Amino acid sequence: MSGRTVRLYEIANARSGDKGNRLNIALVCRDPAHYAAIARQVTAERVAAAFAGRKPSRVVRYDLPKLAAFNFVLDDVLEGGVNASLGLDGHGKSLSYVLLDIPVEIVNEPRAAVVGAVHAT
Repeated sequence: MSGRTVRLYEIANARSGDKGNRLNIALVCRDPAHYAAIARQVTAERVAAAFAGRKPSRVVRYDLPKLAAFNFVLDDVLEGGVNASLGLDGHGKSLSYVLLDIPVEIVNEPRAAVVGAVHAT
């Protein structure tokens, strides 16, 4: 099988929001066939590395295989939250683009569920 490298924004959509100093990002595969490749490569550790500049204290990934989606929860990345931050995006709405810029290798692979519901760093 041959593969190619793409950025997540080419094969998935994301939406982010906040609750205090916690960022929540939903990542949804446009094609469920990409779910397994994303599950293997976009780990909680890799997301923590992508957000290293914001110094997350914890990253948890929740798998939603029946929806071909993931939910990432990142603690302490919003500079104290909307009421405390002087940043332009205290709600973290634009931070989904950090996640969507992660490169992944995709191949033609069978649709397979990935076992495991929660992964944390």
